[in-house]
Amino acid sequence: MNDPKSKLSRRHVVAGAGTVGALAAAAVVLPGAREAEPAAAAAVPLAEAGEAAGYRLTAHVQRYYQTTKV
Repeated sequence: MNDPKSKLSRRHVVAGAGTVGALAAAAVVLPGAREAEPAAAAAVPLAEAGEAAGYRLTAHVQRYYQTTKV
């Protein structure tokens, strides 16, 4: 009944079904993620909000650097 030379085994069918399910779930989720991008782009940039844009060496950043020293 179970031909060892068969290219299509039960294991391959189950793995393929899992892959198809994952791809279907990703196809459902990804269009929603694309619609959310323009809303994030509409945020006020830091420079316009009165904050300096870019890297700032603050106290909590300096504390982090202290914890990374060996």
